[in-house]
Amino acid sequence: MAVSQQGAFTPRESLVRALSPRSVAVVGASNRPGSFGQRTLDNLASYAGTVYMVSKTAAELSQGRTYPSLSDLPQVPDCVVLATPGEIAEPLVQECASIGVGGVIVYASGFGEVGDTERQQRLGDIARRSGMALFGPNCLGVANHTLPMVLSFADFTDTGEAVTRGVGVISQSGAVGIALSQARRRGVAISHVLTFGNASNVDTADLIAYLAHESACAAIACVFEGCADPLRIVEAARVAAAHDKVVVMYKAATSEQGAAAAISHTGSLAGSDSAYRAVLRSAGVVLVDSLEALLETATFFAKAPAPRALGAAIVSSSGGTGIMATDKAEENGIALPQPDEATLAILNQHIPSYGSARNPCDLTAQVLGNPHSLAACCAAFTDSDAYGVLVTTQPWAAPALAGRVQVYEEAARRSGKPVCTVWVSQWHEGPGAIEFERSPLVPVFHSMERCFAAIRAWHDYHAWKQSRHSFSEVAASQRAQAAALLADSQSPTLGEREAKQLLALYGVPVVTETLATSQAQAVAAADTAGYPVVLKIESPDVLHKSDIGGVRLNLRSSQDVLQAYADMMAAVSKAAPAARIDGVLVQPMIHAGVELIVGARQDPQFGPLLVVGLGGIFVELIADVSVAPVPVSREQALAMLRGLRAAPALQGARGLPKVDLERLADIVSRISLLVDDVSGQLLELDVNPIICGHHGHIHAVDALVVRRQEVRAPRPEGAGNEMA
Repeated sequence: MAVSQQGAFTPRESLVRALSPRSVAVVGASNRPGSFGQRTLDNLASYAGTVYMVSKTAAELSQGRTYPSLSDLPQVPDCVVLATPGEIAEPLVQECASIGVGGVIVYASGFGEVGDTERQQRLGDIARRSGMALFGPNCLGVANHTLPMVLSFADFTDTGEAVTRGVGVISQSGAVGIALSQARRRGVAISHVLTFGNASNVDTADLIAYLAHESACAAIACVFEGCADPLRIVEAARVAAAHDKVVVMYKAATSEQGAAAAISHTGSLAGSDSAYRAVLRSAGVVLVDSLEALLETATFFAKAPAPRALGAAIVSSSGGTGIMATDKAEENGIALPQPDEATLAILNQHIPSYGSARNPCDLTAQVLGNPHSLAACCAAFTDSDAYGVLVTTQPWAAPALAGRVQVYEEAARRSGKPVCTVWVSQWHEGPGAIEFERSPLVPVFHSMERCFAAIRAWHDYHAWKQSRHSFSEVAASQRAQAAALLADSQSPTLGEREAKQLLALYGVPVVTETLATSQAQAVAAADTAGYPVVLKIESPDVLHKSDIGGVRLNLRSSQDVLQAYADMMAAVSKAAPAARIDGVLVQPMIHAGVELIVGARQDPQFGPLLVVGLGGIFVELIADVSVAPVPVSREQALAMLRGLRAAPALQGARGLPKVDLERLADIVSRISLLVDDVSGQLLELDVNPIICGHHGHIHAVDALVVRRQEVRAPRPEGAGNEMA
C-alpha cells in the first residue's frame, strides 16, 4: 500500500502540554456576560492548574489579575486559548510560538471555511515550524475529563469529577463533539473530547496517536469527515492497535462524487467511500454506519475483553425482546448455541414450565418473585465454554429492576466475559439507567441492531488482530517478466492475450487460446482445441468486446466458426471502424459456473486497491464487492469472498457448483501480488469473469490491463508489504 508523504505526527510533547497542561492562558479574558472569554473562564472552574488571564482592556477581573500580553506572563503557559477576533489571530499565534507555548486553541472563524485558505495556511505553517500544537481555527475547544479540564466556551459537560477510564472522543466538528460529550449526563464514561475545527495543524490522525498513549482512554470514538492525507489515519490506527486501543469510527461524507471516471468495471466499483472503508478496515479501524452507534460501540470495546468463544447467549424476562434479539443475532451472523446438559439442568431449576430454558432464554415475569433465578441463569450461561458474551434486555425502567446491574456485573466479573444490556425502555433516563451506564463491566445499548452489530465488530476486530498472512511464492524471474511485459507494451491498454500472459506468470489459471488472423486459421485452431469453442476479437482499442458484438460463444462446428468469424468482423468494423484489429482469439468453451470479477485500480489517495465480487454481465448492476489494499494474503482473500452478499452462491446454492474457496482465495491473492509488484506501471486491471465450475475447475476467462501513462517515482523499499 502507498505510504504517507506527510511524515510524523504533531510532536507528542506538544500535544501533552496542550491537552494535559499544568498552566493555561486565556487571551481575551473577560467578565462580560456571554463573551467567549467569560465562558472559557467559567469552564475552567474545576481545573486545578494555573490559569493566566490576558486582557488589553482590563487590569483585573473578578477572578484576579490580568496581564497585557502573553510575553508579560511570569511563566510560559503550556496551553493558550485565543478568545479573540480572527484579525489578530496570526500575530498571537506567532507570539505563542516565539515564547515556546506547547499548544494553542483558536476559536475565531472566517478562515478556510469561508475560502480564506491562505491566512489559515499561515497559522498552520507557524505551528509546524515551531513544533507547537494548534487546534483550529474555527475550533470550539477540547475537554480532558481525567484532570478535569474544559478549554472551551461551549458546554463540554464538566461534572467536576475526574474520569479514571473512559472513551476518548475525536470530532472535527465542535458541535458534534459537544453532542457526544453530553452522553456524560446519562453516565457514559468519556475521558476526552477533542475537536479541532479547520485542521490547519492538528487533525484526526494526530489525536488518534495521542489517545493511543493515554492510559485513561480505553477506546477511541472518532467522527471522521476526511483529510488531505488519509494515509496518516492508517498510520495512527496502527499506533492505536499497537497500544491495544480500538478506534471506532463513523465516517461522514460517504458519497461517491469524488470517485474518478474509470475505464474498467473495477474502477467504477471501487469508489472513494469504499476505498476509505477498505483501507481503514485493513488497519483495524472498526467502522459504524451511524452516529448513534459510535459511542455505544466504543463503550462496548472499552468494557469488553477479547472474546473467549464466538457463541452468544440471550437472557430476558420478556419473550418478545428475546425474539427481537434472536433476529438481530442472526442478521449479524452471531451464533446462538443451545445450552448443553449441565447448563440446561441449572436453567430447568429456575425457569417455570411456561418459560423457555433455551437460547434465547425466557425467565418470564416470575423473575420478579424469584430474583435469585436471574443470577443463577446468567451464571449458567457465562460459565459455559460455548458462550463468549451474554446479552440481556431491560424491557422497562423501574426501581425494582435497577439492582439488576449488580447481577450482571457479578456474572461478568466471575467469567471474564462481557454482559451486555439492551435498554429497550423508551424512558432513557428512567430508574437504573445511570447505574447501568456507569458500570465498568456492563455495556449498554439502546438498539438490538447496534448491540449485535457491535458484537460482530468485536469478533471481526479480534480475528483481525490474530490473523495470519500467508502468500504464495512467485519466482523472481516471473516477476521480472511481468514487469518487462508491461514496460515493453506499445499500447495504453493490454488486450486479453497479453493480460492473461501476465496472470499466468503469477500462477493464475487462464483459458488457453490461439490467435487467428483469418477464417482458415480460426477453423484450424478450433479443430485443435476441440468443440465447442469461443471466438473473441483481439484489439487493444476494444475494451469491452461484448458491447460491440466482439464475442461469439458455444460454436460447435467449423461452419459455425466460419460464420461467426465473418459476422464478428463485420460487427466490430461497423461499431469501431478506427480500432486496430490484431485478429481473433479462439478458445475452448468453458462451461457455465459461478462468475466472479477480480480487479484492481489505482486510488489517488491509497494506491492500488483490489476488488473482488460477483462478475459477468451483472458486475456493475449488482455491485456486490469486497475491497482491500494490496497485497492480499490468502486469509484476507478468503474473508473477502465470505463477506460478499453472494457468498452462498459459492457454496453450491440452488444447484450452482460448489467452489473450492481455498483455491479461489489463492488465485485472488496471486492477482493481488501481481498488482502490488507492477503498481507503478498499472492504472486498472480487470479479470472478468473468473468462472468457477464443477469439480474445482477455476479459469480466468477474460482480462484487461490499463497502463499508467505518466512517469511515476519509484515506491519506497518494502512499501507494498505493510499489510502483510
